[in-house]
Amino acid sequence: MVNFTSNLSKIFNSFSAGFTYFQGRKRQSSHTAHKLPRRAYTLANIEIDRLTNIGMRGVILDLDNTIVSEDDHYLSPKAEDWIRQAKLAGLSFFILSNGKRYYRVRYWSERLQIPAISPAKKPFPQSFRKAMTSMQLPANKVVVIGDSLHTDVMGARLCGCSCIQVATLPHPPRWWEIIAGKWVQQPYPKGHELWGFDPVFYRNSSNIY
Repeated sequence: MVNFTSNLSKIFNSFSAGFTYFQGRKRQSSHTAHKLPRRAYTLANIEIDRLTNIGMRGVILDLDNTIVSEDDHYLSPKAEDWIRQAKLAGLSFFILSNGKRYYRVRYWSERLQIPAISPAKKPFPQSFRKAMTSMQLPANKVVVIGDSLHTDVMGARLCGCSCIQVATLPHPPRWWEIIAGKWVQQPYPKGHELWGFDPVFYRNSSNIY
């Protein structure tokens, strides 16, 4: 009887310790999320030190309208410099794109030296989990950065990652963006710096073959 009571007590104490640990991790994750901005105009507006200081070690990036506009006319200002500096600060990267033009994703994957999945079928969790497995990082160490609420932000939440929504680069709107764009995307601010891009680079690059 004494042994049974002792074992029961040990089981209860282990369960209690586990529950306390889970609650602590949950509070820690919530606390971390509150330290991150929910929105930013561009990648370059996100403070790298702020990410690393709260324990972020990986970044899952969207491509279309986050790094380069969907019609290839615009680049996010200073995005490549920001990515380079973030890598030097110790952050790992992975690109998830819903785009079906694979040659574009491959071009940017090689240009930025970041592995990518396309089409990623966001917001479904599978590609997010593959990205985290590739980076060898848990969800609470990864931040998702993208322009769309229904793909990037929702996907991050489904996987337990933090998320920062950037303004969508100017591009010809699709039919659903005309109807629901203002609810799922943050318009690019008028007068904010914008860089041009010449997609002839795709045609001149051996990456597309």
